[in-house]
Amino acid sequence: MAYSMKEEIARRRTFAIISHPDAGKTTLTEKFLLYSGTINTAGSVKGKATAKHAVSDWMEIEKQRGISVTSSVLQFEYDGCVVNLLDTPGHQDFSEDTYRTLMAADSAVMVIDGSKGVEPQTRKLFKVCAMRHIPIFTFINKMDRDALDTFDLLDDIEKNLGVATCPMNWPIGSGKRFQGIYDRELEDVLMYSDTRKGTKEGHEERIPLSETARLGEVLGGEALKKLQSEIDLLDGASEPFDLDEVQAGMLTPVFFGSALQNFGVEIFLHHFLRMALPPTPRVSDQGPVDPYAEDFSAFVFKIQANMNKAHRDRIAFLRICSGKYDAAQEVKHAQSGRVARLSQPQQLMADDRKVVSEAYAGDIIGVFDPGLYGIGDTFCMPKATFRYEGIPTFAPEHFARVRQVDTMKRDQFVKGISQIAQEGAIQIFRESGMGMEEIICGVVGVLQFDVLKFRLKNEYNVEIILEQLPYEHIRWVAKWDGDVKNIVGTSDMKRIEDLKGNPLLLFINEWSVQMVLDRNKGLELAEFRKN
Repeated sequence: MAYSMKEEIARRRTFAIISHPDAGKTTLTEKFLLYSGTINTAGSVKGKATAKHAVSDWMEIEKQRGISVTSSVLQFEYDGCVVNLLDTPGHQDFSEDTYRTLMAADSAVMVIDGSKGVEPQTRKLFKVCAMRHIPIFTFINKMDRDALDTFDLLDDIEKNLGVATCPMNWPIGSGKRFQGIYDRELEDVLMYSDTRKGTKEGHEERIPLSETARLGEVLGGEALKKLQSEIDLLDGASEPFDLDEVQAGMLTPVFFGSALQNFGVEIFLHHFLRMALPPTPRVSDQGPVDPYAEDFSAFVFKIQANMNKAHRDRIAFLRICSGKYDAAQEVKHAQSGRVARLSQPQQLMADDRKVVSEAYAGDIIGVFDPGLYGIGDTFCMPKATFRYEGIPTFAPEHFARVRQVDTMKRDQFVKGISQIAQEGAIQIFRESGMGMEEIICGVVGVLQFDVLKFRLKNEYNVEIILEQLPYEHIRWVAKWDGDVKNIVGTSDMKRIEDLKGNPLLLFINEWSVQMVLDRNKGLELAEFRKN
């Protein structure tokens, strides 16, 4: 079926999946791919060399440790929609990659472990969504295991995250007593079956709530009575469903199921695609840009080097914000002013690549980066003059001095650490006036140091030594009329600069920041900067 440009854009659904580690995010992602026909079998991510690995986990260290440390892009079609799924790291040490990915999403799916409720990383990621008013859809997972009281789970979401909840379905028991879910819209019970774990096929029995005799026979009289009383309570006390409230990020629809057992997943996917927003306008320095506008535009939200050892290249991930991308057209890189065709435009399924000749607003494409692009950069038509808002660079919380073991590999070391820094996984700084002789690496989470060592060794054949530094607070010098050397500091302050020569200050103690501000009139410091 042929679609017009506007119809193609309206079919797009671009969303990120967020969760605390081990809530089942990657398993849910795989089940989505099963229903789309993209993959034929699903395997859990395990920290063993013999285990199958998730389609979305491509980096070697991810396969060894069984955790996701980078965001993956997956595209598939389902139910008339073209779905761009951004699978994000769950581990808090890689949360900055998730922040950037959320900038490219129009909505978010929040996965919660039914036995644990809202966990710290979930809370942190939710705040980012709330700042951007991103619609959030909640999937409470692992109902085939013993879970918290269902009303307590909803109360936990509302109190911890400050968002109203609207259950779209309701679980009947949990763990060994889990019997199914009640569909509030259709007013029937979908009976639980664990026979569909690795496939999308299987018997699905639905029993209308009105058939009390049959339900009593299948569920048991006590379970049916409990379900009926909970439904009465829900209908009287829960928030009514309001799509406008959902799309404004004020109300989260809640679904229950088991991603591992593939129960409740298809229902969730179907409802989610029906309620989620198509591509939304993006803010530029000249105001919002309409996704349905004819002219192509996009921004870079992620850069990844060496995704595939066979390619050894750098891929810039673009979120298309407006119009249609045509591989034959020339576009402008706004930051450099360079006009050219984008090289090797691809759509990706983790590390699998497919060269594309066209794509639409809402789509994510990867293009070859000659070392010119940066996170937050804008691409537009040659005559356009706008730029999209930059993506914030968050302050690192851990610092280490880095040096290579073999001094003969200096060039490889500088190239490797610079390329990894351009991806945004780490931030690198140098002592003021020292060039690249003294490199200081800053990360949000200490596990990123392990990834840095692993990647330099495996991708650049360079071994490094990391010397942890005591600094915990960093500030960009946002305004200062004189020489940075003349800033009156404290005994725990260190002057550094980033690769662009922007001055920064490191502190061991948080109270030192205010002391330095008090000592230097006119000095302004910032906790983050926009790229």
